[in-house]
Amino acid sequence: MSQIKAFLFDLDGVIVDTAIYHYQAWKRLANELGFDISEEFNERLKGVSRTESLDLILAHGGLTLPDEKKAELAAQKNEWYLELVSRMNSDDILPGVATFFSQVRKAGLQTALGSVSKNAPLILERIGMTQAFDAIIDGTKISKGKPDPEVFTKGADELEVNYNECVVFEDAVAGVEAGKRAGMFVVGLGSADVLIQADLVASSLESLTVAEVLAKLPN
Repeated sequence: MSQIKAFLFDLDGVIVDTAIYHYQAWKRLANELGFDISEEFNERLKGVSRTESLDLILAHGGLTLPDEKKAELAAQKNEWYLELVSRMNSDDILPGVATFFSQVRKAGLQTALGSVSKNAPLILERIGMTQAFDAIIDGTKISKGKPDPEVFTKGADELEVNYNECVVFEDAVAGVEAGKRAGMFVVGLGSADVLIQADLVASSLESLTVAEVLAKLPN
C-alpha cells in the first residue's frame, strides 16, 4: 500500500452517536403507520440512506406506497430527527475523538467526512467540528448510498489523493464494505464479529492512536 495521506471518517457512530435519534424518529413513523420496529431492526438501517431506510421499514411493515407518499414520509421523519439533533453540542462528540484528530493533524494527514446523511453539515456545525475536515462529502453530494464506495471515492477525489492512500473509519457493515470496494484500508469501530470485512477493528477511536493505525498498514 502507498504511503497514507488521508483519513476518511463516517459521522454516525464514529464522531457522534445520533443512532438513537434516528431510531426514535423512525419508530415514531412506523408507529403512526400501524406497526413497530425494534432496536435490533434499526441496526440494519445504519449507514443506509434515508430513502433506502424507509424502503426497508415499509417492507418490514408489509406496506407498499407510491413515491409521492414515501417522499412525504421521509420528509416527516427528517423533521422529527432535526428537532432532536438541533439540541446537540460539543458534549455529544464521542470520547477520544478530539485527541485522535489532534494526532491526525500532528501526523500531517488530511481528513474527509464520508456520510450519507444530508444533515451531516448541520451536525458538524452544532458540535463545532466543521473546521476539522478538509473535505465534507454528505448525502447531497452523492447519488448512491453505502455500500457503494462513492461517498469515499469522492472524498479522496476532493482531497486529490489516490484511493489506496486513504484509511476509512466506519462503524457500519455497509460502510466497511464501501471502504473496501473503494480499495481503501478500513478500520472498523465496533465488534469484530460484526465488522468482519474490516482490516482492523477497535471498539472506538478512544481505544486507538494514529500510530497504531499506521503500524497496521501492509508494507
